[in-house]
Amino acid sequence: LDRMKPVIVVHGGAGRIFKEREEGCRAGVVRAALRGYRVLKQGGTAIDAVEKAVQSMEDDPHFNAGCGSVLNEKGEVEMDAIIMDGKNLDSGAVSAVKCIANPIKLARLVMEKTKHMLLTDHGAHLFAQAMSVPEVPGEKLITERSRERWKKNLEPDSNPEEFQKDLGTVGAVAIDSEGNVACATSTGGLSNKMIGRVGDTACIGSGGYADNHSGATSTTGHGESIMKVVLARLILYHMEQGMSPEVAADTALDYMKTRVGGLGGVIVVNKAGEWAARFSTKQMSWATVKDDELHYGIYAGERHVKSVDEALASESEGF
Repeated sequence: LDRMKPVIVVHGGAGRIFKEREEGCRAGVVRAALRGYRVLKQGGTAIDAVEKAVQSMEDDPHFNAGCGSVLNEKGEVEMDAIIMDGKNLDSGAVSAVKCIANPIKLARLVMEKTKHMLLTDHGAHLFAQAMSVPEVPGEKLITERSRERWKKNLEPDSNPEEFQKDLGTVGAVAIDSEGNVACATSTGGLSNKMIGRVGDTACIGSGGYADNHSGATSTTGHGESIMKVVLARLILYHMEQGMSPEVAADTALDYMKTRVGGLGGVIVVNKAGEWAARFSTKQMSWATVKDDELHYGIYAGERHVKSVDEALASESEGF
């Protein structure tokens, strides 16, 4: 059997990335892509790779997932996450979870240890306890920046919509040497959202979808718009019709814009290992590794290329 060349693609959220956060976002997606790729290079599975990459970004306060998540109207962190295995269409998701550092790990446990696909709020919390997932105090996940923004959005003349543009959901897609694909997506949701609001991230087919027969995708952007068009599944549908990842992504994003006025971004890998990172917002931080070559960018048309060795050398983290 021909072995596939493994590929990983990650995104750190579509929207507007403020100047002072650009470098941190670039470094964060690059680090996540390198971590995921390392798993693949060592013969690991696509599902392990996407979980590792997303966990890396959940732990990074630059992104709206895990530590650094935005706050709901009551000033609390409520997070959503999904993971999906393209081999058998198994998926696990959690929504409105609090006090957990890595919702993506909990989503994976839902997939592997239960007969269900989505656990929410209190039930997800009980399940986390049963699985001995360590609890972290809610404050531990809240950054100064998230609290500042929450306060700003509470002011009577504020327009939370303005800030929504700076979203920062995180996600990853991968194909491993066996040709299996997987996706993972994690988010803190919308700033100052209603308590109990669940967006696209936890919803299969919207926040992500993976199927070995076509490929995998992870989405970011305005959650309600993404749900209306079931964006992740729509992209795979277009690829099943013969479109390349890039054309499929652009076609679906364009439809979401014209049909419901929604903006967003997506990362895609098809079953042949071709990839794309496309967005209709001003920016989206993304990175990918294929053939030991790292590509990354934030602005439309921006693409930096480095060898993995060069990138690892400049990673102060020392992998």
